[in-house]
Amino acid sequence: MPYVERNPAPPSDPRSLKAYVHAYIEHLKVRNYATQSVQYKRASLIWFLDWCKERGIERIQEITRPVLQRYQRHLYHAVGRNGKPLSIQSQCNRLTAIRTWFRFLMRQNLILYNPASEMEYPKREKRLPKHTLTAEEAEQVMNQPDITTPEGLRDRAILEVFYSTGIRRAELIGLDLADVNGSAGVLAVRQGKGRKDRFVPIGERALIWIDKYVEEARTAPDESHGPLFTDETGQRLDPHRVSRAVKKYITNSGVNKDGRCHLFRHTMATLMLENGADIRFIQQMLGHAHLSTTEIYTHVAIHKLKSIHEATHPARLPEDVAKRVKQAREQGNEQDPDPTPEDVLDLLEQEAEEEGEDDDD
Repeated sequence: MPYVERNPAPPSDPRSLKAYVHAYIEHLKVRNYATQSVQYKRASLIWFLDWCKERGIERIQEITRPVLQRYQRHLYHAVGRNGKPLSIQSQCNRLTAIRTWFRFLMRQNLILYNPASEMEYPKREKRLPKHTLTAEEAEQVMNQPDITTPEGLRDRAILEVFYSTGIRRAELIGLDLADVNGSAGVLAVRQGKGRKDRFVPIGERALIWIDKYVEEARTAPDESHGPLFTDETGQRLDPHRVSRAVKKYITNSGVNKDGRCHLFRHTMATLMLENGADIRFIQQMLGHAHLSTTEIYTHVAIHKLKSIHEATHPARLPEDVAKRVKQAREQGNEQDPDPTPEDVLDLLEQEAEEEGEDDDD
């Protein structure tokens, strides 16, 4: 992966390829695109610019449809940092960055025609996840951290949250202590993928481990606020450190399956589906972007989603234990009333009012 400056200076030549890339990246930043998304788009374009430079292509007018077709063939034969050929998804992601870049240049009247307008992507394969854990294997992994140490206790809580909620690694790292609503059994995921907030159910067992970790092992400058999961200095965890830890526990468990944090996301969804959960509830838990039409009444659906989670997740507590724990959590907390048909109608009216608003492409 080429070196990418965090805040690169504008190129001295305003007509260079790098200048056009710089203008596009600044446009994305102004529109408040996620930092990770901006960095990946820029890296993808720098890969392309490096390829162009090797072939003496220095001006935007020299990039034609045949040039892009040659680059697409190059990606097909290219290898990644792991020495393996680029996946179809990686090829498509790099081509998408180029296509959206040229679309921006056209809208800004910086080019006369768009050579990427009819770009055809490689056909994506419809594949299942390489690995998922069985419920028994998931328990094997859960039992790996040494809970007699602060780090092990924190890692056990992390594994439980991954398994119970299926949230992404970045979403887990971004959790604050205040995002855990134990009395309602709900986790607030703020600024998830696509900078969207959502609520997901979290099981009582995961909440018990979170409580134990917070009481006995959490290190934070402010014990009542700040990040939920911290390192020894009280700072948010490094993403790569979390991945390495999860991979270690999976390897040490002896389940003979490869994976890191995302393995629990696949496992949670697969096992709940096998236990009878409706695919729509799973999609909502995972925060998939194509569910945007239903996001307006998420706070109504969360009640039903929570009951589905309790009924189908394999890590649920025994019914009698769960009932006692839930009663204990509810003591002294006023519960939200169940949603009524009027609530749904009000939200649908609000949705109807917003349907006519165009998104800012």
